[in-house]
Amino acid sequence: MSETPDQATRRRWVSLAEAVAVAGLVIGALTLWLSWSDKRDERIDKASEQASAARERARVELVASVEDGGRTLTLKDERHDLSDAAISFPGALGVETQRPPGDPAIDAGWFEEPLLKATDGGADRRTGRLPVLIRLRYWDGDTERSSSGIYDIVWRTEGRLLRGRTVRMEGLRLRARGGDQAALDAAWLRVKP
Repeated sequence: MSETPDQATRRRWVSLAEAVAVAGLVIGALTLWLSWSDKRDERIDKASEQASAARERARVELVASVEDGGRTLTLKDERHDLSDAAISFPGALGVETQRPPGDPAIDAGWFEEPLLKATDGGADRRTGRLPVLIRLRYWDGDTERSSSGIYDIVWRTEGRLLRGRTVRMEGLRLRARGGDQAALDAAWLRVKP
């Protein structure tokens, strides 16, 4: 039996309708996949932002206040309660690691004599930086954390009328987060007077 022209046209329309239906199905599936992918990317971005914010909140931003005419640097962090501090000095100075009781602070008396010996033979008025390794324990909410970094104590020497020279501290600057005694000793070799 042969096909009439009307039947052939109808068959062509059915094929075109099927093709449009399949294209619609493909477009719908693609839209669904893109929507799911965007939501997944949003969740990943949000989780990354939250982790970054948590790391930022947990990071110590140490600030030093100069007190007692430059003889003491009191250490503070605005966001955390500092519970313990250990301050290590370059091995070449021969100063033991200091653990101040109470609020963390650096006393010029700890390193004054070795630093004055290292700067002997020059002018009474000198300035420089002394790298120190500061290890802290602190509270981030209910979690106890620890942090360390190499900081530079900015110092100056000045002459006194009867008793030689003295050291005054002018501030504290972050040199590097983290670090150990070897990194501290290497930093001292680069800046020693």
